[in-house]
Amino acid sequence: MSKLAVVAFGGNALLRAGQKGTISEQEENAFDASKNLVKLIRKDYNLVLTHGNGPQVGNIFLANAAGHKMYGIPDMPLDVSVAYSQGFIGYMLEQQLRNVLMMEDLDRDIISIITQVLVNKDDPAFRNPSKPVGPYYTKAEADQARDETDSVFKEDPAGRGWRKVVASPKPMMIFNRVSIERIAREGHIVIAVGGGGIPCFFVEENKIQGIDAVIDKDLASALLATQIRADRFFILTDIPKVCLNFNTPQQETIDRMSIARAQHYLDEGQFAEGSMAPKIRAAISFVERTGKDTIITDTTLLGVDNGGTRITIV
Repeated sequence: MSKLAVVAFGGNALLRAGQKGTISEQEENAFDASKNLVKLIRKDYNLVLTHGNGPQVGNIFLANAAGHKMYGIPDMPLDVSVAYSQGFIGYMLEQQLRNVLMMEDLDRDIISIITQVLVNKDDPAFRNPSKPVGPYYTKAEADQARDETDSVFKEDPAGRGWRKVVASPKPMMIFNRVSIERIAREGHIVIAVGGGGIPCFFVEENKIQGIDAVIDKDLASALLATQIRADRFFILTDIPKVCLNFNTPQQETIDRMSIARAQHYLDEGQFAEGSMAPKIRAAISFVERTGKDTIITDTTLLGVDNGGTRITIV
């Protein structure tokens, strides 16, 4: 019987450091990433793919800011920017994965689903926006944008300028999760929850609308994996295994750890925020709720026996 896996790609899997961000670059990266998914398909996994959008949505902000400055085009809300990125990243992943499947003589439908994710409008994160998004501004530009849009701006600690900061609330529910699971279990490949999902909330009873926020993509992917009863959750990063004392002479790779041990290392500060820490939290969340394993690794070790770091219930 086929198993169901959720595989979470980072945004940098499609747009790498030092690249300009051309479509041809991103297509090539998507093709390379897709080749490694075949190993899971050959092991009888049905797949749901999620992805980050950090570099891409940053470029959307830059284009939007330039259009507003030069032509007076209205600013695009953050929830719409996330939806925009879900559409074009889903298109690229779907196309390049289809190219790989045809090369491997595999036949699957691939369906990209624009995914909304419910958050709580009273989440404490909304009282202290801290997630920087979009381009850097001068103080004068930030003040003007703040007055025009009621956005919050904070100065970059490295002195590079001012950036818009938004809340990063916890995801509560994935919309269309029933259809995502059904389509995937029928043997098709689903791409969903891009960029952590489009954040929305109940503005009043029986009425939802988007909100200026960024949902952590790994935490949203863990919630999706839980809600569709996935058998395994893969979180992809740019290193083959989780490390202690990362980038020091004492660096040590971890093959396997329990969620208690993972939480201990997290509390010790072994894992950097904005890097490995969110992935560890997402792994703990999935394993705690399901009792099933999470594997953190890079794309080349997908489906490889003993590949990556396995996080388990005990």
